[in-house]
Amino acid sequence: MTQKQLVLLAAAGSAALMMGALGFQYIGELPPCKLCYWQRYPHIAAIAIGALFAFIGARILIALGAVAAFATGAVGIYHTGVEKGWWEGPTTCTSGSIEGLSTDDLLNQIMGAPLIRCDEIAWQFMGLSMASWNAVISFGLMAIWIMAYRKSA
Repeated sequence: MTQKQLVLLAAAGSAALMMGALGFQYIGELPPCKLCYWQRYPHIAAIAIGALFAFIGARILIALGAVAAFATGAVGIYHTGVEKGWWEGPTTCTSGSIEGLSTDDLLNQIMGAPLIRCDEIAWQFMGLSMASWNAVISFGLMAIWIMAYRKSA
């Protein structure tokens, strides 16, 4: 494959993951949590980078695409750890602690809590959640970006 084909393949992979995420959200009625959104932003960047590369072909764009794929994979691992209880996630999307809260504080926390929690697995396949699959596939996409970078134009 040529460098351009590899870049377009990697960008298309991010586009496919975004389409899948939107399909789960709108067709499967599984709304995303805060960390799910964090995983989407680098994919959007990778898609834009791939499109821009198709027009101007700057090698730095390939490096930025690899960084974007790494970033979404890293957030996917972080999200997986939150889901599995390995570490705490953002307090705005996990259960958190209620110790030491007054009744009014507790009621305010409940009323202000988001509907979608980051520490609950909404869907999984073969023992991996959507966040985990995002990480696995995104690191594969990062490898494609790196192969494109190493290939001469």
